[in-house]
Amino acid sequence: MQRDDVPFLPRGVRTHFDRVRKTEVLLGPERVLMLDQVGVAVLGQLDGAARLSEISQALAQVYDAPLDVIEPDVIAFVRDLVEKGMVHVRPR
Repeated sequence: MQRDDVPFLPRGVRTHFDRVRKTEVLLGPERVLMLDQVGVAVLGQLDGAARLSEISQALAQVYDAPLDVIEPDVIAFVRDLVEKGMVHVRPR
């Protein structure tokens, strides 16, 4: 996975607030992943146009955190979701 890759939620995958669990979840075909605040923040930036580097920069600004700390975490999080089939990535 590269900094210039563009992640997006594929058809049939979406975020949702689960009222029973009182938490945000990522819903996919026959799969539910509970999200923490970091996951919600990252997934909220996936618009199908922003590169991983742009998403990392935006989150670094919002949370006033160093980009060199944020970016590896964003890439690792997205890579994990790609491996689970919950996020797709297109090279840019």
